Amino acid sequence: MTAGRRVPTWLRYALRLPVHLYAHGLGGLLGRRFLQLTHVGRTSGRRYHTVLEVVRYDPAAGEAVVVSGFGARADWLLNVQAARTVEVIIGRRSFTASHRTLPPDEAAEVLADYERRNRLAAPVVRLVLTRLVGWRYDGSPQARARLVRELPFLAFRPAAE
Repeated sequence: MTAGRRVPTWLRYALRLPVHLYAHGLGGLLGRRFLQLTHVGRTSGRRYHTVLEVVRYDPAAGEAVVVSGFGARADWLLNVQAARTVEVIIGRRSFTASHRTLPPDEAAEVLADYERRNRLAAPVVRLVLTRLVGWRYDGSPQARARLVRELPFLAFRPAAE
């Protein structure tokens, strides 16, 4: 199976918990661990808010990297790719953002670093990633290389004025 397959209800609820904090103006409590992305629907024109986990944050550049856990066909990702601008709230900071898609080698490096920094949560991270991609993700370099080909990594940073 590939990204975009049906995700269990319990996982969807777990992944949506930070959304409620942002909805109540409490997103700053999450620090730089999550960001809220505001994007415009490419066909509806409606504004949407999506909360994403930050897998790397570079304070010098103000750049936050996220993963499209539901693959290249995730609505938020397609909206971002079609949009001229998106807005990001991370910590207590908000800004109009530019974005870039990470190449596979950089994405694999980001994922490896994320796993090193979150060793205690590694079994849960691997379980979630396994459920998202539909095959057993074991954290090996080969599995990591396969995963970053299936799940796009995007970096957001403040847009140049």
